[in-house]
Amino acid sequence: MKATLYTIIALIAFAANSLFCRMALAEGYIDAWSFTIIRLLSGAICLSIIMGVYSYNLRRKDLTFNNPQNKAILKDKGSWLSSLSLVVYALCFSIAYVELDTGTGALILFSAVQLTMIGWGIYKKEQLSALQWMAFIVAVAGFVYLMLPSAAVPSVLAATLMAVSGVAWGIYSIRGKTCVSPLRATGFNFIRSLVAIPLLLIIGMVYLKNMPLATISIEGILLACASGAIASGMGYSVWYMAMPLLKSTQAAVVQLCVPVLAAILGVVFLSEQLTLPFILASAVILGAVLVFILNKKTPQTAS
Repeated sequence: MKATLYTIIALIAFAANSLFCRMALAEGYIDAWSFTIIRLLSGAICLSIIMGVYSYNLRRKDLTFNNPQNKAILKDKGSWLSSLSLVVYALCFSIAYVELDTGTGALILFSAVQLTMIGWGIYKKEQLSALQWMAFIVAVAGFVYLMLPSAAVPSVLAATLMAVSGVAWGIYSIRGKTCVSPLRATGFNFIRSLVAIPLLLIIGMVYLKNMPLATISIEGILLACASGAIASGMGYSVWYMAMPLLKSTQAAVVQLCVPVLAAILGVVFLSEQLTLPFILASAVILGAVLVFILNKKTPQTAS
């Protein structure tokens, strides 16, 4: 039940992140570089406050030295590799997002995520049953059917950036399987990512030299903060809570639900149209993912 709850919350956060990004970048409220910087900064600030309160409560109750688990929790400070993956994912996604339409971007991103995480799962001997392979193929087919009508031939650079973003996210997700404290690991990953901000500012100034500062609006800043503090900071913490409870292959497949959830949020909050093809494709994807997850014949991961 914990794995199911954490996964659902995380997937909703991912869908909300997609919605915030689409509203901010597609509407021209803010540029991709500024959005990424504010997103990382707001996520780091939000998680730092939460971590500070949590650590203070542990120490105030004198639980740190009496409980080995709390000692391990306080020692979990993420990793530089996870932070690098986070920065690469966030930046490449934001830049490529404005160059690609929704369908093309989603197809490239999630294809890269699936290949990375399922490839790693197979490498770690997470064998799939015939039913799981069939469910996976059906889910991918439904996903392609959902996204293909809005897809167009992408530029090589934008497609490459989105693929790199997908691989980086796959790596970041896999790294969460070994974390002791999801909150602290995510928080320190965001804090470490701030090291990249000066570089992002320099590159952004060159990239945006002909773009007036006025393009960064209040709406763009608020959406970037919501993306960073809520959908990313807190959402990624919950995802890291789910990852140790999921196989890499399971974690990969369930993410095919994100475009469906993002589209539903678009219907609810952006008054986007709900079509029959979307309903059919969503039913196929969600049903296939459910079959994949509920199948109990998958052998345990080899140690």
